[in-house]
Amino acid sequence: MSVQSAYLAVLVIWATTPLGVAWSSETIHPLMAAWLRMAIAALLGWLLVRALRLELPWHRAALRSYACATLGIFGAMAATYTAVQYIPSGLISVIFGLSPMISALLAQLLLDEAPFAPHRWCACLLGIAGLGWIFLDGSALGPGSGPGVTLLLLAALLFSLSGVLVKREGLAIHPLSQTVGALLLSLPAYGLLWALLDGSAPQLDFDSHSPWAILYLAVFGSLVGFVSYFHILSRLPPSTVALVTLVTPVFALLLGSWLNGEVVTASTWGGTAVILAGLSIFFWGGRLQLMRL
Repeated sequence: MSVQSAYLAVLVIWATTPLGVAWSSETIHPLMAAWLRMAIAALLGWLLVRALRLELPWHRAALRSYACATLGIFGAMAATYTAVQYIPSGLISVIFGLSPMISALLAQLLLDEAPFAPHRWCACLLGIAGLGWIFLDGSALGPGSGPGVTLLLLAALLFSLSGVLVKREGLAIHPLSQTVGALLLSLPAYGLLWALLDGSAPQLDFDSHSPWAILYLAVFGSLVGFVSYFHILSRLPPSTVALVTLVTPVFALLLGSWLNGEVVTASTWGGTAVILAGLSIFFWGGRLQLMRL
């Protein structure tokens, strides 16, 4: 798979994942929906590893890399699945839009990347201002949305941290093997958390969105999406990989409004525009300064 095709796959999958998460939890507990998604993806991925005769190592370095990836696959996703009970699905991509900035900040600490230029600090402030615009409008989120916002901010942090740590480990392994190893590690964690918070047997209603959304997320959101993600992550800087979040919020908001009847207020669009403007400055503000010189 080329880097370009993998990047495009990540763009499309990330734009549709928030709605898939909301639909998969329609008639099934969110954590069970997440567990089923990861279990199906792990099984299909393991079969592919065997069919392609790829190595799936379990030595210490491999376990460290899988564990770093599991921070995103379990930590970020479990928080996201829980959060979608409180806020519209389209806002998942909006809040995850902060991940390029978070990734770059973490990369300074963990990968010894260069300190931020002034325009990047301004971009971070714009991102925070955009979130504030959305969150201060009660009609954009609705009552009782505080836990959802907190969980999504935690998810964005864990997702960014996971990508930077995987990059730091630098394990020379096929992206499919990296994905399958991390998926397998995530399953006991999902099972334990589900047992603690729910524990009831799931009832599959094939007339609802849930089973089909779980299947879509398992095949594309988890398997194809994570393989493509780890593929580009191994070849591009973490902050560049996270740039896909510059595009996906708009599509996620539109899909949530069009297909799920979610209300997108003027404040939501305004805050999203400010966040995307901040991301644009974050990545291209330096070039504009050079052009002026």
